[in-house]
Amino acid sequence: MSLNALSGQPLELLVEFERRARAAMAEREGLNTYGDEWQRVEFHLGSERFVAERSSVREILPLSEPVIRVPRAKPWLRGVANVRGQLLTIVDLKMFLGGGISMPGPRTQVMVVASREIATGLMVDEVTGFRQFNKGDFRDEIPDTVMQYEDCLDGVYRDGFEAWTSFNLLKLLGDQRFLSAGEEIET
Repeated sequence: MSLNALSGQPLELLVEFERRARAAMAEREGLNTYGDEWQRVEFHLGSERFVAERSSVREILPLSEPVIRVPRAKPWLRGVANVRGQLLTIVDLKMFLGGGISMPGPRTQVMVVASREIATGLMVDEVTGFRQFNKGDFRDEIPDTVMQYEDCLDGVYRDGFEAWTSFNLLKLLGDQRFLSAGEEIET
């Protein structure tokens, strides 16, 4: 995509800059994002397996910091935590997606989304590590999932009989429903 074509669209231009910067960083780290292999972060919500682009996850944290509840926030916004001096919004991703409340346990982790604008940690049932896929493993189809939020799903990676739903964390951060975490006050 040409940057000149986006000159009159400042938000789209910034998104394209960020996409290019992420691709350059991934390439520098030895990840083949445009070639035949893709590296993803695998995580679980309930019994379902998802993968997210490695470049969209800044870090994985245990759910150990005290999470302070935000008054009048929707139930899926668990609160904020102070992580190394930065306030991080903690979201129960399973609850946001309609899969029920996540019960914190020894495997519960927080995936910190790589975004400068929105400091967000997504509480997930488990992060199992990195998963490498070949270009031919990807299918541009949205599988049936218990978590019903197709706007953030890109497709599915298949390896034999196994499947991993591709979850786009950056689409989630741009979603208006996600950005509207405050309860509506009736007047």
